[in-house]
Amino acid sequence: MLNQTDIKILTLLQDDARITNQSLADKIGLSSSPCWRKVRKLEDDDIIQGYRAVLDRRKIGLGVMVFVRVAIDSHSESEARKFEEEVTALEDVVACYSIGGDADFLIQVVSRDLDSYADFAMSTIRRLPGIKEMQSMFVLKEIKPFTAFPIKNSQKAKG
Repeated sequence: MLNQTDIKILTLLQDDARITNQSLADKIGLSSSPCWRKVRKLEDDDIIQGYRAVLDRRKIGLGVMVFVRVAIDSHSESEARKFEEEVTALEDVVACYSIGGDADFLIQVVSRDLDSYADFAMSTIRRLPGIKEMQSMFVLKEIKPFTAFPIKNSQKAKG
C-alpha cells in the first residue's frame, strides 16, 4: 500500500519525469537521500516501470487515431495467446486490451492518414489469426488523452 509520500512522488514524477531528485525532495519535504531511496523502492517494486517522453502524435506525422474492436473466432487460450503475440509485434498498434462484452479485444492504432490506416486494416489487422469481426472507430477529437493515472484516488493511502 502506498503512503502519502509515495503518492506525492508518483504524482510529481507523472507530471515531470525529468525533475531532479533534489527538486523532488524539496517538493515533498524530504532530504535528497531518503527521497532517492523511496523512488528506488518504487522502481524496484515495479510501481514505476519506466520513464518516457510524451510526444505530440500529429507533429510526428501520425494524424489518424483509431480504436478497433475485434472479435475472434475461437476463445481457446492458445488462439488468444497467438493473437496477442502477433498484435503486440505491430508497430502501428500503440495499445491493446482484452475486453468483456460483445468483443474480445480493443486495439488502439495510429496512422499517418486514412489511406495508410485503410491499408494497415485490410492487409494486417484483417489477417491476424482468428479474426471473426472488426469495427473501426475513428477519433475525431481528443477530449482528454491519457496523461497520468489518478494516484490520489487509486487507494486509501496510509499515513
